[in-house]
Amino acid sequence: MTPGARVAAAIAVLDQIQAGAVAEQALTTWARGSRFAGSKDRSAVRDHVFDVLRAKRSLGDGAGRELMQRLAQRESWPITELFSGDGHAPDPLTAEEMAGLDAPLTLSVPARCDLPDWLWPLWQESLGERAEAVALVQQGRADVFLRVNMRKGSVTAAMDALATDGVTVMAHPDVAGCLRVSGNPRRVKTAAAYLSGLVELQDAASQRAVRRIDVPDGARVLDYCAGGGGKALAFADLYEATVFAHDIAPQRMRDLPARAARAGVTITTLPSDALAKAGKFDVVFCDAPCTGSGTWRRTPDAKWRLGPEDLAHVMQSQDEVLNASAPLVAEAGLLVYATCSILSDENSHRVQAFCQRNPDWHIIEEHQDLPDANGDGFYTCALRRR
Repeated sequence: MTPGARVAAAIAVLDQIQAGAVAEQALTTWARGSRFAGSKDRSAVRDHVFDVLRAKRSLGDGAGRELMQRLAQRESWPITELFSGDGHAPDPLTAEEMAGLDAPLTLSVPARCDLPDWLWPLWQESLGERAEAVALVQQGRADVFLRVNMRKGSVTAAMDALATDGVTVMAHPDVAGCLRVSGNPRRVKTAAAYLSGLVELQDAASQRAVRRIDVPDGARVLDYCAGGGGKALAFADLYEATVFAHDIAPQRMRDLPARAARAGVTITTLPSDALAKAGKFDVVFCDAPCTGSGTWRRTPDAKWRLGPEDLAHVMQSQDEVLNASAPLVAEAGLLVYATCSILSDENSHRVQAFCQRNPDWHIIEEHQDLPDANGDGFYTCALRRR
């Protein structure tokens, strides 16, 4: 595909998303109907779409054609070459479109920060003077991070193995065993280091969260909202503990046994009806369902699909997770509540509400990581019974 044809494809996908399609579904539908597109073409179209979605309001919030024009302008791409009408490229710009590009956009603060109007007050309440800066960070792409499986080899061995397959990495500045991918991130899943279990894909903030928890040798650890099991794998790698995983939707854990075997660790999955019979746990880690507001660089369409009613539903689910997981904690154990959100309503407010309902619990420590060059936004709070 020519660069112009890739732009045209991105316009078509963006229009589907504007009509209500989820970004991943729209991209998959386009790819299935475009067998002529190679892997580089698919990657380029995906990058265009996600670059727009991260900055949809600050690019003018129009149709796909207008958004791609503004993106091209922002990135200093040759607009007239991309919009030439040749080789499946979009039609040339009209005089009206050219005049529109010459006129600066008048944007409100939420629009400049690429957030929905209804969310901006909550964003400000949560982040204070950092609200605008954190929002602007999420207009850019997030880096890919890897966790080195120390049971399989060293950081140096992982870096060397990845380099052999053309993946360049550098050590994270403050998370031990974490590697930032600096070149060829799309080759990671075919690299021998990944296929052998020497490295796992995991954001630096998630790795930092697992390392912050005091897990004594011999502890029983439950990853309560396990999903794909990334944190369960990290616990099993980093600590001499017996690790269990549970998710209310067991199908989310379907790949975990294979991933654990590849990593050389043992993780016992527990369906909901087996939790009560499994005994108490020294650490119950609850990565609760959330808006994902700390990861919107990776899933930018999620913030545009989120509404006040969705946030209220998520908060109710978070309260239910805390209520259900607390009885599973051993008498002197830790209950760790976590989200990949940066909204206080989902984080400190939920913990405070839980402690008001359960005055025998109190906060040991809490951390709020904000999205930046070194990882996503992530909240953790460790609680213990008085």
